[in-house]
Amino acid sequence: MATEIPVIPTDARLIYERPSDPRDVLVKEMEKRKIPISIGKTCPVKCTFCYEIDHGYRKTEEPGKTTQEDWDFILDYISKKPTRPGELWVWGGNEYMEWTDLFLHPKAMEWLEDFLKYTDKRLHMFTVGYVHVPKIHQLAVQYPNRIFFDLSVITLHKDYRKALMPHAPSVTHLMKVLDGPSVTSANFYSFDTHTMSEDAKTIARINTNVLLWMGCLTALKGMEEKTAQVLRQGKQYLPEEALRVYEAGLPNIQTIHTEPSITAFLNRHKIITLFDSLGLEKRDTVVMAKSVYRILTMYRKNRARFLCVPNATLGGDSDCTILLTFDDILKRLNGEKVVHLPKVVVESPRGNDCDISGVTLEEFEAQARCKVRILHKVNTKLADAKLWQHGYLSQYIRDYLSNPASREFEQVSIAA
Repeated sequence: MATEIPVIPTDARLIYERPSDPRDVLVKEMEKRKIPISIGKTCPVKCTFCYEIDHGYRKTEEPGKTTQEDWDFILDYISKKPTRPGELWVWGGNEYMEWTDLFLHPKAMEWLEDFLKYTDKRLHMFTVGYVHVPKIHQLAVQYPNRIFFDLSVITLHKDYRKALMPHAPSVTHLMKVLDGPSVTSANFYSFDTHTMSEDAKTIARINTNVLLWMGCLTALKGMEEKTAQVLRQGKQYLPEEALRVYEAGLPNIQTIHTEPSITAFLNRHKIITLFDSLGLEKRDTVVMAKSVYRILTMYRKNRARFLCVPNATLGGDSDCTILLTFDDILKRLNGEKVVHLPKVVVESPRGNDCDISGVTLEEFEAQARCKVRILHKVNTKLADAKLWQHGYLSQYIRDYLSNPASREFEQVSIAA
């Protein structure tokens, strides 16, 4: 029997000014390979940990709730774009529009089928579970290797699920979504003892083909303090929870992708060799976030001037060079004439050499009154490749938890 998707009431209409031609923003999203459906309101699921809670750092446009006429325009536009090898179209616009769970749109499943039927393109979709069963499994069988479905399980723990995502689908419904061929990966996290580890075992019992994407959620600016406390508590329990999953010997592929400090340490050899290849002098100022700063301070101290820049825009516990903004960097400058900037900072999907907030390199240079030299070797393509190459749970167990050097890494102090 097909499961029904609940309608979650909300009065929170999107308050952004609509563009003079609402389809302008649709075109901008599609040029970035996004499928820009809108539910026309702020996301009613109201997950307390949502990274969209405070997105005031970037300008957001809203075309209004997607109509059938809008969808016909979207589908026609996409069908005329060339199909590139390995390319994935993302179900939902999140470069210029607010991110919401688009499967709450009443026509979402119908339009998903249209996309698969009338184009030859593949898609990457995210949801906390608001898909129809068995329809989503039928589409996965009918259109093999076309759907890459990341299911945001978050947690199956009754109490934490109620506290963090009170309007999310029931666990019973999630089990039906997992029990079939549609889901590619399931992401879920550590919050306490026997949370992430029990979820891993439960998911593996249902589906041995689903990739297990684990770790911790990051506390960011705008989240309630009680939510931030739960997320930070999860980080404390991550080592023991990861060890329980590892010792369970589950058949699924198992990854940890959400902790920048872990990612940096596991990729330390590549960070060091890449740094050595840049040809920097001792007096050269290099921008970096905290985790990379710790690595280079441990292994390449005094080889250059490391400008450690906190992720102040996102706030909280954010620690990622890719997510640094020019405003973050401006706050750390102190009369420098030249700074060396990793290319990842200006590789926002919006293009035009801008950061995640939309500020361009040219605008930054005018404000900073200094010259910027881009480190082209430190790019997003490399970062993404290394994330996967060294993102497996077994590597975290063997090369982080069991490595005394990781304790030294954690103790490296950050310059004020």
